[in-house]
Amino acid sequence: MRFSITGRARHWIALLALGATNIFCAQSSVVDVNRYDAFWLWAGVTPQPALAHARTVYLLDAEVRPGKSMLISQRPALPHVQHADVWMVVRVETLDWSPTLYSQVLSDLARWRQAGNRIAGLQIDFDANTHRLEEYAAFLKDLRRRLPADYKLGITGLLDWSSHGDPQGLDALAGAVDEVVLQIYQGRHVIPGYEQYLTRLDRLKIPFRIGLLENGEWQQPANLASNLYFRGFVVFLLNP
Repeated sequence: MRFSITGRARHWIALLALGATNIFCAQSSVVDVNRYDAFWLWAGVTPQPALAHARTVYLLDAEVRPGKSMLISQRPALPHVQHADVWMVVRVETLDWSPTLYSQVLSDLARWRQAGNRIAGLQIDFDANTHRLEEYAAFLKDLRRRLPADYKLGITGLLDWSSHGDPQGLDALAGAVDEVVLQIYQGRHVIPGYEQYLTRLDRLKIPFRIGLLENGEWQQPANLASNLYFRGFVVFLLNP
C-alpha cells in the first residue's frame, strides 16, 4: 500500500525536523582550553599556559576520606594566584565530618587568603546520590553557617541530578549553595549521551556552570545560553 504526503503534512514534518536539529545546533567539537577562562587544577596536573588568562581557578586543596578525622592535603605548598579568583576545592568521600575537619577547612581558607589569593569561596566535590539530595543539602547548609559571610559555597554536580533528582532535593540545594558545576565527564572520559541530560536543565533552579574535559567532546545545546541560571564553563585540565 502506498501513502501520499500532503503539503500540510510536509510542512509539519519539516517543522519537527527543524526542532530536533535546534536542540543541539552546534556540531560537536573538541574542548580547546584557550577558548575558556575558568579551570580546575587537580593534584598531579602540571599548570598550563592557559592558566595565565584565567579569570577563575578551582584548586584542589585536600580530601576527606571515610574513617579519617582530618583533611588529607593534596598540595605541596600554598597557592599564590594574583590574577584570578580562586575557589578552594575539597574532594569529599563522606559527609561524616569531625569538628577537626571543619576547623581545618576554615584554617586552610584563611591561610590561602593571607597568602594574597582572591578567595571566591569553597567548593565541595562530592558525588551525592541523586535520591539523597535533601540529606546533602542539610550538610551544606550547616557548612555554610560555619563559613565567613564573604565566602561563597559551591559544589560539583552529577548530570543525573537534572533528569532524576527529586524536586524537593533540588530545591533544598538551591537554598544551600551559590553555584553548582555539572560535570559532563567521569574520570578522564566524557559521559556518553551527556546531551540528553542537558535537555532537562530547566529543572535546576541554581546558578550553574558546565564542567568540561580538556580535549573532550562538547556539543552545546541551543537553549543553554538563554538559561537564566547558566553562568559559563569550567574546564578540567589534564596533563599533556
